[in-house]
Amino acid sequence: MTFFEQLLDQTREARESLVTIPIIQDCLRGDVALPAYVAFLREAYHHVSHTVPLMHACRARMPARLAWMEAAIDEYIEEETGHDEWILNDLRALGQDADAIRAAGPGAQTEIMVAYAYDMIARKNPVGFFGMVHVLEGTSVTLALNAAQQIQTALRLPPAAFSYLRSHGTLDQEHTAHFAELMNRLDDARDQAAVIHAANRFYGLYGAIFRALPRASAQGSPA
Repeated sequence: MTFFEQLLDQTREARESLVTIPIIQDCLRGDVALPAYVAFLREAYHHVSHTVPLMHACRARMPARLAWMEAAIDEYIEEETGHDEWILNDLRALGQDADAIRAAGPGAQTEIMVAYAYDMIARKNPVGFFGMVHVLEGTSVTLALNAAQQIQTALRLPPAAFSYLRSHGTLDQEHTAHFAELMNRLDDARDQAAVIHAANRFYGLYGAIFRALPRASAQGSPA
């Protein structure tokens, strides 16, 4: 079993738990309200805006044994630059004040997830950051394109409001094979354990963001 296969196997329970979150299931059925999509984009902006800074921090703290990962991190930085602006453009297409959203800051769940990522890089093993990459890209591949279609159809929204979900979903499909190759080069048990541990934590942290979004249920209760 390759390390990437081990990563999938040892995070299966956390991954399945995220997918079963009620608001995600609502969305996949087309049961979604505009406030939920706006809230999702708002929180997405506030964690995606940290993606490139986190990658720079990760690269700066990589130990010598992982110097070979620097070129891959540089590629990720190049590809991820500007994705936060996609989200602000989507929000503008929905009639939202993107500048106000930028200034308002994240919800508590998003703030905690981002803080954990910085803490892991600074205080633990920086390669654990790839556990976050695995969660966000894997979830994007599994859900983003399907969710975008369901939301757009249900709410009759313009295509301009879906640049983040559609573009990111497509890009992350392309990233999956490259990510697997990168993970399969990790041969130190400490590094492998750090990625698996972080991925399980990030499934829970990312799931908490979805659980806090408003649902489109008849009672309007939160997920």
